[in-house]
Amino acid sequence: MAILQKEDGTICTEMEAIARELAPLNIQLHRWPIGENTQTRILLAKETLSDSEKEQLLQSLDHYFQELKNTQGYQSRDIIILHPATPNLDVMLAKFQSCHTHADDEVRYIIDGEGVFGFVRPDGSQIELTVQPEEYINVPAGTEHWFHLTAARRIKAIRYFSGTEGWVPQYTGTEIRIRPIVTV
Repeated sequence: MAILQKEDGTICTEMEAIARELAPLNIQLHRWPIGENTQTRILLAKETLSDSEKEQLLQSLDHYFQELKNTQGYQSRDIIILHPATPNLDVMLAKFQSCHTHADDEVRYIIDGEGVFGFVRPDGSQIELTVQPEEYINVPAGTEHWFHLTAARRIKAIRYFSGTEGWVPQYTGTEIRIRPIVTV
């Protein structure tokens, strides 16, 4: 269940209300069920995965990728797995913890763990959105945002790309004023 926090500290967990808050930014947030496939659930429970296990997990959820290819032209996908023992985790995350934009949409399907996207709205106010398992998010190109992990410091997410260069951050220098959502 997504959790949205406004700059004034107000918390929102109702999907319709969250959608209204995200609408000025054209951000899409959807619930995409993972299903009950036993092998998929076994792979999701593992902290790390081999390359072949990653591909098996991707293939088990590729019906969503096929839909995105057909309707929005996405060309590739991968899976990112982060956890406290990931080498250089803090260095990797530091690139995305400051306000930035991308030339391409940032599209993720969270399949395990959770992460937090922060956004600068058109009026300059800020919000943070915690995305959790079975949630798909599309952050449009040019949207000023940042990303960090929650205190659990773990996430498995399928990333969808329309090009080959990935998401290159263009830093904006905007100060992040919102205090992070505290989840356990």
